[in-house]
Amino acid sequence: MNRRKFLGAGATAGLAGVLSPSGAFSRNPVYAEKRYQGGASPWPVCLDTATIRPASLTDKITIAAKAGYDAIEPWDGELEEYVKKGGNLKELGKKIRDLGLFVPSVIGLWNALPPTTEAFDQSLKDTRRRMQMAADIGAEHIQTIPNTVGEPFNPKWVAAHYRKIIEIGLKDYNIAPALVFVKYFPLKTLGQAMAIAMDANHPKAMVIPDVYHMYISEGGFEALKLVNGNAFAIFQFNDAPAAPALSELEDKHRVYPGEGILPLTDILKDLKASGFKKCISLELYNPEYWKQDLQAVAATGLQKTLAVIKKAGV
Repeated sequence: MNRRKFLGAGATAGLAGVLSPSGAFSRNPVYAEKRYQGGASPWPVCLDTATIRPASLTDKITIAAKAGYDAIEPWDGELEEYVKKGGNLKELGKKIRDLGLFVPSVIGLWNALPPTTEAFDQSLKDTRRRMQMAADIGAEHIQTIPNTVGEPFNPKWVAAHYRKIIEIGLKDYNIAPALVFVKYFPLKTLGQAMAIAMDANHPKAMVIPDVYHMYISEGGFEALKLVNGNAFAIFQFNDAPAAPALSELEDKHRVYPGEGILPLTDILKDLKASGFKKCISLELYNPEYWKQDLQAVAATGLQKTLAVIKKAGV
């Protein structure tokens, strides 16, 4: 592919025009402005099902719709469990759509990027099975999770094999695999994930940031000013408490947006300036929330997300 074309402002290219607005390339020139949540948000708001984990998958969908979300982001394990119990994923996808929701992403492709050819080839059976499940419910993306890339990982290897996964997803399942980064895995920061996605040299290469992992990986938030929003498939949203200490924070410590110490309004301003147009997804793993009324948790999460969006003035 021509380098200029790859870095240009093509609206369909995942990493096109990665420079900031002050650089040579414009952001999203063909996108029409659209707002969601009755005009309160420039992005659709999604519920990651981990936020209300104890509920059944069908109840999670109903809860999300009743609370007023635009979308829902399920996990592969609950889709698999649904099938084992006799459920039909294509019918489930229709139910999701009938309730006015869509599926921007499914979590995810575990062990999809192991560090050897033999392990990669062996992983494809599970990768394909997960892609098929996500495709059956109508998902746009599936998260490619670098939990077994090796440490230290080989960036060239990971990029080449992420590209292979993208090609499989697009060609065989009409689904676009996007790369995540997680502090607890070898590929920890937004910068590392962006480097892999760019070196994959594919127009549909994308990453999925999570503000929590941007914080606890100590990669920070300033890179959002440098990245075109077309590089992001979805944006995971939550907050981090002041205690425990940064080095001791775990996923269970996530709190509602606006109840922690993350600079969420600045983050959203930079995200809006990046031209990002896809979903903000509320992702919480807080066991204290799981003990509560899950419909109330979902509703509170949406309300607090919208409150931060309003405060950011985006």
